[in-house]
Amino acid sequence: MSAHHHNDNDTQVLYEGDQSKLYSGLMNHHSDIQSADSKKQVSRIWKVTGILAIVTIIEVALGLYGTGAGMPKGLVNVFFLLLTIYKAAYIVRVFMHLGDEKKSFLITVLIPLTLFIWFIIAFLYDGGFWLEMNTKF
Repeated sequence: MSAHHHNDNDTQVLYEGDQSKLYSGLMNHHSDIQSADSKKQVSRIWKVTGILAIVTIIEVALGLYGTGAGMPKGLVNVFFLLLTIYKAAYIVRVFMHLGDEKKSFLITVLIPLTLFIWFIIAFLYDGGFWLEMNTKF
């Protein structure tokens, strides 16, 4: 029986064992935080944070002041829906890395997702119809 010797810096060992080492800087991709790559990554993080913060601030402002400022409730709801879809798509693109994928892969993800959302809307509408029919008669 042979003894297995592990190198604690081996990526596979880190994933199977104590993952805190994986994120503690041991596996840091940029050893120089002043490098161009590090600055580019930090800039990208700030850009993502800024875009999501702006969309969220607009959503909160619409919720607080939209109908009070004379906007029709239907228009406020449409803006909420569009901003929510934009934010969800942006989060999927950035955090799930789908923005870097090939178009064929995106289609295999987005078409079933669109159909799933359509099914939910159709089932809710149908359920509402049957509920209304049962309460009337």
